[in-house]
Amino acid sequence: MTHAAPDPVDARAHDLRPARKRVLLAAPRGYCAGVDRAVIAVEKALEHYGAPVYVRKEIVHNRHVVDTLAARGAVFVDETDQVPEGARVVFSAHGVSPAVKATAAARNLQTIDATCPLVTKVHKEAVRFAAEDFDILLIGHEGHEEVEGTQGHAPEHIQVVNSPADADHVEVRDPERVMWISQTTLSVDETMETVRRLRVRFPHLQDPPSDDICYATQNRQVAVKKLAPACDVVLTVGSANSSNSVRLVEVALDAGARSSYRVDKAAEIDPAWLEGATTVGVTSGASVPEILVDDVLAFLAAHGFADVEEVRTATEDLMFSLPRELRADLKAAGEPTGRPRPEGRRRLDVQPA
Repeated sequence: MTHAAPDPVDARAHDLRPARKRVLLAAPRGYCAGVDRAVIAVEKALEHYGAPVYVRKEIVHNRHVVDTLAARGAVFVDETDQVPEGARVVFSAHGVSPAVKATAAARNLQTIDATCPLVTKVHKEAVRFAAEDFDILLIGHEGHEEVEGTQGHAPEHIQVVNSPADADHVEVRDPERVMWISQTTLSVDETMETVRRLRVRFPHLQDPPSDDICYATQNRQVAVKKLAPACDVVLTVGSANSSNSVRLVEVALDAGARSSYRVDKAAEIDPAWLEGATTVGVTSGASVPEILVDDVLAFLAAHGFADVEEVRTATEDLMFSLPRELRADLKAAGEPTGRPRPEGRRRLDVQPA
């Protein structure tokens, strides 16, 4: 009888940990297509229109990116009523409700909608099923900008389900006309557990036409699950308000990492976390520029972890075109409207703080 050779990374989880210090670097990691599009939109807006360019909320959930764009002339505000009448404002990748767009129009703001197309897809699902008079259960974190934007498309039909435990307390008008949708940046496993518990209560629960959790969120979680069993420590680079980054910390622990931490940048790593470790996993959330990962790898190399092995579980080549409002203005000015591929573009011109 023949047996398939064990996966080299999985096998290490069951063998003695190697004496040499090493880093397992997750791939895919970092920027997704929606984040890259949104950040480039702000960059190009600054180049084409000049500063200031206003941005409602953080364009993406990464402190370093926001600070860098602010230094170049982007002005981040909480609401559109903080934008001078007639000025230009960019809506963040997380999306906005129709009410926000209406407020912007009433103030004669010139808008650039950088909502991730995958979030827009969820918005369209909400509108469609609300029109068919379904109760819509939005699995997500109440208060997150994406959830607020989605809920705003059908507020009388949507209720938010924050966790699997919340599924036990949901009430609907008609148990036979219920569907679920989700925030795009959730833990796949936790979302499916929430759906399972909802379906126990509502056997006729309908699924969205296609996955709502975005490809990048899923891919990053799969990569972390692959390397985590072999790791003493997993470091996730990402900001505290980045839902997908926080989920990666949890996924690493659930998948078998001995410890798991999130840092915004290399300077936040506590050397005590590395004591006694031989294998450190590294990944980054979908709104994190690669230069921050480079800094973490340099920090680890300085502490003896110079051997880096990439653990790749998928290759991503999806790209989204720039927001139509920006494309139209660039085209009218004879400027290029195309997008450089991630490997060919400047790294956001971000310099470590």
